[in-house]
Amino acid sequence: MKKFLSISCIVLVLDRIIKVLVQGLLSSDRLYIIKKFFYLVYVKNIGAAFSILEGKSILLILIGLVALGFIYWYVKTNKPNNIGYALLFGGILGNLIDRIIFGYVIDFIGFEIGGYEFPIFNIADIAIVIGAVFIIIGSDKNENSSK
Repeated sequence: MKKFLSISCIVLVLDRIIKVLVQGLLSSDRLYIIKKFFYLVYVKNIGAAFSILEGKSILLILIGLVALGFIYWYVKTNKPNNIGYALLFGGILGNLIDRIIFGYVIDFIGFEIGGYEFPIFNIADIAIVIGAVFIIIGSDKNENSSK
C-alpha cells in the first residue's frame, strides 16, 4: 500500500506543479515545440476525454470520486502487484482536483499529424492511460498464467 500511495502522490504532485506552471506561463495561443507536430497550449476542458459529458462537472466529479473509492478499496483488499492502479489513482485525483477547484481540467499537451489534431491532454491523462494499459497487460498475464 505504501508503494501505491507513493506513486499516486508523485503523479499528483507532478501534475499539479506542471498545471500551475501552465496557468502562469502559457496562453491559448499554441507554442510549437516541434513545428506542425508538437505544441503546448493552455486549454480549459469542461468535459471528459474527447469532450464527452461537456458541462457535466457534478457528474464527472461523482464518477471520479466513485472511481477513486473503488480503486483504493480494490488495492487495499486484493494487494495487486501492478503500478497501473497507482498511476490510474494519481491521474484521476489530479484531474478531479482541477474539476473541484476550477470547474474544468487544465490541459496543455497537443499533437497534430498530417492535419489531424489530437485532443489536448495533460500529465494526469498520461498517467491514466499508462495505468490502464499496465492493468490490462497485468490482467492478461494473470489470466494466461492460470491456464
